[in-house]
Amino acid sequence: MTPPSPGSAPSASAPSLTEVEAHGVDRIPDAERTATPLDLFRLAFGGANTFSTCVLGAFPILFGLSFWQGLAATLLGVVVGALILCPMAVFGPVNGTNNAVSSSAHLGVHGRVVGSFLSLLTAIAFFSISVWSSGDALVGGAHRLFGLPRGDLTYAVAYALFAGLVLAVCVYGFRFMLFVNKVAVASATVLFLLGAIAFAGDFDASYAGVFTDSADPATDALFWPSFIGAALIVLSNPVSFGAFLGDWSRYIPATTPRRKVIGAAFLSQVATLLPFVFGLATASIIASKAPEYVDPAAPDFVGGLLAISPSWFFLPVCLLALIGGMSTGTTSLYGTGLDFSSVFPRLSRVRATVLVGLLSIVFIFVGRFALDLVQSISTFATMIITCTTPWMVVMMLGFFTRRGWYDPDALQVFNRRQRGGRYWFAHGWNWRGMTAWWVSALLGVLFTDIPGQFVGPLGDLANGVDIGLPLSLAVAALLYLALLRLFPEPRAVYGPEGARLARTVEVPVPPITGPGTEAGEPVAAASGPAVDRTV
Repeated sequence: MTPPSPGSAPSASAPSLTEVEAHGVDRIPDAERTATPLDLFRLAFGGANTFSTCVLGAFPILFGLSFWQGLAATLLGVVVGALILCPMAVFGPVNGTNNAVSSSAHLGVHGRVVGSFLSLLTAIAFFSISVWSSGDALVGGAHRLFGLPRGDLTYAVAYALFAGLVLAVCVYGFRFMLFVNKVAVASATVLFLLGAIAFAGDFDASYAGVFTDSADPATDALFWPSFIGAALIVLSNPVSFGAFLGDWSRYIPATTPRRKVIGAAFLSQVATLLPFVFGLATASIIASKAPEYVDPAAPDFVGGLLAISPSWFFLPVCLLALIGGMSTGTTSLYGTGLDFSSVFPRLSRVRATVLVGLLSIVFIFVGRFALDLVQSISTFATMIITCTTPWMVVMMLGFFTRRGWYDPDALQVFNRRQRGGRYWFAHGWNWRGMTAWWVSALLGVLFTDIPGQFVGPLGDLANGVDIGLPLSLAVAALLYLALLRLFPEPRAVYGPEGARLARTVEVPVPPITGPGTEAGEPVAAASGPAVDRTV
């Protein structure tokens, strides 16, 4: 069966803003692909142009770095993270579905559930962080501005209202979320620039940290572990979007030049230097004027920010918390519902979004009021990133070796409860991609070293330097390419031009059978010409 062509040009008119999105992870029809690379930029940047990113931007100061050392770590983390992330944007336009479904081509029809659950866990973690940080800032700002009492009931109401608003936007779907992010990108940017004016008089770029001019050898020995650890925490922010880019880029026409899609994803993360540097600069002010708020044992960036803010900036802080949190919350929860519906096709996107949203809200309340999991969630998010990055490496190398060629219909076999097709491999599992993922993810966890939070069994072997993520990246790339060479994949999974950097073997492809095929002949996937192309 020949895969669908890119099709005709998209319709000139987009669906109504308040029209509930009907599509789940099924392939978006070409006529409905009205999004642009600029829309992708707005969603990816808007989802990170928030208080949550400011908190991450404060970590270099928490780790004892000076402002300039922290800025270097931030630049390194953002640029490297953006370079890792941006290729993940191409799967949506090519296949018209989310990245978890696209991973069927490399992990197998059943193996694609790995991507779905990774994105599910990532979304819940970052949605929780968004609600907590934004809710705390909103209540704190309202307390300073209007005298609103700060108690458990006040925080509970703020979390519930905020999470409910986010859930409502996600139920309406992509168009409504895009509208929210269009507003959020411009508004939050203005508020951050206003914040630069508010703190300009207190900012001192010469903030020294604990390593500058230190005469203590023990302190100096901690510099590189702290620098690399800060850079990796910053890097985790762009990498966290890897599983979600397809959720948004799937509405971009397949004919859009890939360089524009990749460029939009890259620039969206470079633009996050605005909230990152805001968090870094204000954290250096807090460390100088109110150091109790940046104690690594119990950091409170939001409380410190409110403590050093001029009174006229309290209202902008509240607005920034509301707007930024809506942006991050919607991008996280939307992807969660979409992926949950792909794992359990009996649930529509709307039902899955409501169900996962309610579960996430329960998780937020239990974590905030019963278990005090704020620090644990930070560790949880870092561990998820360590496991997600090698999955992204397998996806990107798979795209490269396949020369960007996919069979969109065969990608939907799992969602239709069918069997067979080009991506069936061994009973629905491609053990090459699966092995490269779990081995590299396991090594990454074993070598993780998060100061004061989590140290893997092998984390001390690098003298306190967290090499978990870089190691998982390298192992995933080398192991996956080696497996593709040693154990060739079927020729049918490659396009007309054959494989790149991989060998192929000529084997029959099982026909697609199951629901929807009984009435007529089973859908069969052509095996392609018997050519073994290697580069």
